[in-house]
Amino acid sequence: MQFGLLEMWAAMGAVAKTVAIMLIALSIITIYLFIERQLVFARARKKSREVAPKLADLLKSGNLKDALVLANKKEYKGSHLARVSAAGIQAFIESKDAKLGFDEQIESASRAGERARTLFNQELRRGLAVLATIATSSPFIGLFGTIFGIINAFRGMQLTGSGGIGAVAGGISEALVTTAVGIGVAILALWCFSMLNSKIEIYDAEMANTSSQVVDFFIKSSEAR
Repeated sequence: MQFGLLEMWAAMGAVAKTVAIMLIALSIITIYLFIERQLVFARARKKSREVAPKLADLLKSGNLKDALVLANKKEYKGSHLARVSAAGIQAFIESKDAKLGFDEQIESASRAGERARTLFNQELRRGLAVLATIATSSPFIGLFGTIFGIINAFRGMQLTGSGGIGAVAGGISEALVTTAVGIGVAILALWCFSMLNSKIEIYDAEMANTSSQVVDFFIKSSEAR
């Protein structure tokens, strides 16, 4: 008697098959979220590399309004550095137009950059809660199928009146399959979550650094005058 995946699937009960299908669906969702977030991160990185030198040149020449227009362009909407820079520049210009003191202008720009950083961080984290939920719940979903597999194994013993391997093989196989799939999906989701979270921490540090640099530019340009 063959004992491959197809034979194990055929021997599985309805509950175990449902659990396996659920876990496969969760693995597909995990892979989709991972790829989608990677594309978002790649776009943010690419756009930031394009806009950063241009913004630096405009800021050095004192063209704040031109720098603000550039940072707010639709094509740079996905850039985390452009988003933070635009928030800081706009807050500084508005504070200056409102005739606030220089210290208040700097503080306003700093707060605006921090708000933009927090908001973009949340955008980058979109979907990570789902991955965390999949990582923590998949083993328990697999365990649910395991329990029913063991029940089927005992049922097989009862129907045959024997405790031989043939009587329990079907139930044990579906119990092991659902357990293995559940653990496998959890590992995949946890790996994806950790990879994405590490990248977000890097992006968050870059946004904090950019916000600080923009504020430092305002301070230096004021001292130069």
